[in-house]
Amino acid sequence: MTEKTRTDVTIDGRNFTVVGEGSEEYIKELAAFVDEKIRELTSKNDKLSSSMAATLAALNIAHELFKSNKELKKLKEEAKAPLENYDKVLQQLEKERLKNEELKMQCNILKDEIIETKKQNEQLLKEIDSHKKAMDIKEKELKENQNLIKKLQDKIYENQVELIEVKKELEEVLKTIDEEKNLFSKEEV
Repeated sequence: MTEKTRTDVTIDGRNFTVVGEGSEEYIKELAAFVDEKIRELTSKNDKLSSSMAATLAALNIAHELFKSNKELKKLKEEAKAPLENYDKVLQQLEKERLKNEELKMQCNILKDEIIETKKQNEQLLKEIDSHKKAMDIKEKELKENQNLIKKLQDKIYENQVELIEVKKELEEVLKTIDEEKNLFSKEEV
């Protein structure tokens, strides 16, 4: 059993010894509260007797107590639903935490994939650059070869023209030889 405390207090100018389970400070605080309520009532109406003021103060304090109890009951009812759902909320929180962990893991995997893709992209860009340089060299060689082909075609054309001229000359020479031959053959006859 808890130890009882004896405390001397003054309420409405009268001394009382209160025996209770609370601390001396708490009991004095309660007495000061009651004393204040009585003083408020007597300051508003100086015709009230001590017992009437005490009774009205008790009634006001009872009113505040009832109001506080009603609010407390309402708050308990309002707090009841969240407390009843506490386990469900904890379970949901755990599910969401696990989901979050899974998403973090997926995120890390995707980050690794992005890093690998960037490396592959850089490698492909290097290869593209290398192929581009090789293509530039091949295009240069192609242009040089095209120029060479053009020169050779021009040379072939010149040679063909020269061949045609030589052919014409040859034909003329053959024609002349033929004519001379024919001429010699007619003289012999």
